[in-house]
Amino acid sequence: MLYNNTILQDVRLFFSYNSSIIHFLLCLNVILAKQHTEDYNNRKEFTKLISYIKGKIMIKKWWHDKVAYQIYPKSFLDTNGDGIGDLRGIISKLDYLKKLGIDIIWLSPIYKSPFVDQGYDISDYYAIAEEFGTMEEFDELLAEAKKRDMYIIMDLVINHCSDQHEWFQKALADPDGEYADYFYFRKGRNGNPPSNLRSYFGGSCWEPVPGTDKYYLHMFAKEQPDLNWENPLLREKLYEMINWWLEKGLAGFRIDAIINIKKDLDFPDFKPDGPDGLAGCWKMVDEVDGVGELLEDLKKHTFQKYEAFTVGEVFNMKEGELDAFIGENGHFSTIFDFSAHILSDGEHGWYDAPPVDFKEWRKAITDSQLRVQNCGLEANIIENHDEPRGVSRFLPDYAQNPAGTKMLGTISVLLRGIPFIYQGQEIGMQNAVWNTVDEYNDISTIDQYHTARDAGLTDKEALEACSRLSRDNARTPMQWNTQENAGFTTGTPWLKVNDNYTEINMETQDTDPDSVLNYYRKLIALRKSSAYKEVFAYGEFLPVYQNTSSVMAYYRKTENQRILITANFGKEAVSLTLEYPVKQILLSNMASAEHSLPANDIITLNSCEVLVFELETL
Repeated sequence: MLYNNTILQDVRLFFSYNSSIIHFLLCLNVILAKQHTEDYNNRKEFTKLISYIKGKIMIKKWWHDKVAYQIYPKSFLDTNGDGIGDLRGIISKLDYLKKLGIDIIWLSPIYKSPFVDQGYDISDYYAIAEEFGTMEEFDELLAEAKKRDMYIIMDLVINHCSDQHEWFQKALADPDGEYADYFYFRKGRNGNPPSNLRSYFGGSCWEPVPGTDKYYLHMFAKEQPDLNWENPLLREKLYEMINWWLEKGLAGFRIDAIINIKKDLDFPDFKPDGPDGLAGCWKMVDEVDGVGELLEDLKKHTFQKYEAFTVGEVFNMKEGELDAFIGENGHFSTIFDFSAHILSDGEHGWYDAPPVDFKEWRKAITDSQLRVQNCGLEANIIENHDEPRGVSRFLPDYAQNPAGTKMLGTISVLLRGIPFIYQGQEIGMQNAVWNTVDEYNDISTIDQYHTARDAGLTDKEALEACSRLSRDNARTPMQWNTQENAGFTTGTPWLKVNDNYTEINMETQDTDPDSVLNYYRKLIALRKSSAYKEVFAYGEFLPVYQNTSSVMAYYRKTENQRILITANFGKEAVSLTLEYPVKQILLSNMASAEHSLPANDIITLNSCEVLVFELETL
């Protein structure tokens, strides 16, 4: 290459000292000036350099060094005894979250809803569901969060709405009128639905419109009709609503199922992938093009004007689209990393889902980190409201204990990206034990149970599959203390409390220095500390010890710092030879053993042990 040492030094200095756009331009001016005096006028090579700079530069944003926490309001804390969590409960726990080290709070839907799909079926985008409280209480939440330098983001559900929404009710009343074009109304084909698409929750995506020969599209439950994003009038209505919330003081949104907004308007049939003769609707999403244009229109008219923090729920991204989604000018601030979570997807459903293999899990996370780091930042999760508990899902039986829980948390929180902690994760909540299908509330779980039974599984086998992967595992009430119903409510909880709340709860752990909760506090404090926040926010991710079968390890590195995170997921102790001298040990999950600096550059990790080192940079 034609880059000389002087120019490369300029680039390195630029990256070391500042990543602002001003310095970026200054750097480019220096390089351009040197074109006239040095052997540096090859356009192709110059273009490569500019691409390199663009891949490395990251203009600092307010959310880059933050830690987020997801609240599932229905299950967080009930203050009025109706068995449902509420806004007053969230307000009362802001100091708890502040002490944990949380900056951004994501609220799952609190809008007015019939709750067919737990609030993801919205009947009024401008109203708070009375189950949660009032708009005045929401405004109080915003104000109290601001006092504590915390940010509130909400779920934004705009691929679909509730069938009780005013727009859909007007569409049903006049299937040929203005509001019908807010949705997808189509005539059937030869007495059948318009296509053979299967919804995410099972059954046809098409529901008959009573008294007509038409059907309407719903990619989720039949009570969740899809919104027609090809209609500019509908988009305008949605943008008005989004801006209304941002003007109110929201910091941004987690954007639900957003990749689904682009449809193939011909709605073709696809090759059936099940005995019902239907094909998963995700196949249409995979094949259709043009979602980026809709997402850019959305950003331009809403988020961009407010510097809003946006997190996209994106499962179906096409090859080469990553930069368009989360690059410097991407559609969103970030997207969730689901690479590890899809490892337990079954071919036909939960009943044939494989257990998570450690090496595959490690590779999925490593590959995702390497793929993203020259583009932007991902949102890293262990669990959320749509997933089972991470401790039960990703750890083998022998590691489902406080040490293993701390180890898993460390690996996730110190990755490059924005850590998202789900309520109860910080105390190590686990999957519940479910005895009958009647104990479940989740529409998806009930569908998967019947899918398993239809496939020939016994009731016991179907329940076992649901127990491993049900979304209700994450939705059991937060375990605050050892009192009745784990301190969540004085009434009857809307969903059963996990039986293990007497052993796993916040109050017991709060005063125990060796607890999972206090470990999470130390872990987050380390990530956000003035000494290390730069390396954890912007430092490179470099995997190491990949040939060791039970170890997950990586460096976080800047020009001036190198941090090593090592974790042993195996049953037996493992010895590792360090590549760099140890400066100091920053964190260990083994409180019983005081680690001294390793001798002869060799460390030994016991089963479920994690160690975080600061290394010499040489």
